[in-house]
Amino acid sequence: MTWLAIDTATEVASVAAGRPPHVEAGAEVRGARRHASELIRTVAFTLERVGVAPNELDGIVVGDGPGSFTGLRIGWATAKGLAQEAGLELVAVPSLLAAAAGASLREPVAAWFDALRGEIFGALYVVHPDRVETLVAPMVGRPLDFIAKAPVPAALVVGDGAVRYAPEAESWSGRPPVGLDRLPPGAPLLLSLLERPGAARVLDDPLTAEPHYGRLAEAQVRWEAIHGPLPDPPGPAH
Repeated sequence: MTWLAIDTATEVASVAAGRPPHVEAGAEVRGARRHASELIRTVAFTLERVGVAPNELDGIVVGDGPGSFTGLRIGWATAKGLAQEAGLELVAVPSLLAAAAGASLREPVAAWFDALRGEIFGALYVVHPDRVETLVAPMVGRPLDFIAKAPVPAALVVGDGAVRYAPEAESWSGRPPVGLDRLPPGAPLLLSLLERPGAARVLDDPLTAEPHYGRLAEAQVRWEAIHGPLPDPPGPAH
């Protein structure tokens, strides 16, 4: 059972392939501006290293966000295109969960991605060897609002949002935050989490499935401020 993993929620886009929970090959692209131009090439390179063609995969796991709106669109478009072409199962695991799992603790770990505007995309998990416990589901808000919502303090806060709001993160957890540059890439962690109960959601209709963006794209926010809310997309034809 060889699976492909793709995560593009942050500045570092990563790809991995292997037999979950084991990773056999992986690669990453640093810099959000390179995601669109380099992701397909990175996928091809990774699959070549494991000697598997796309139609020989058993499935694809993609980072569910929240995070960079553009990055998530690129990663999901790639994953959905490959899944549709090869008839593969597509599942999603929160990118925040992957970051929390990278801390390798069996205590509550908060993952905070910088959401700009003084806010974070955040979640709180306990990653057990045999399951995942979600204490705060992915949300967007100010660091202090997140802390107020959490049922218990985090033992550690990770992510670029944790570094940006280091005083709040350290005061709450009692430890200095850990940035993304000190964590493993997201894609290998997606593979390691794939089979743990509580981690993944199966996308029954990959064509219409969307990641958890956390908030609307900046361009849509500006458009709606002038023109009003966009209409909902039409439903499927009957």
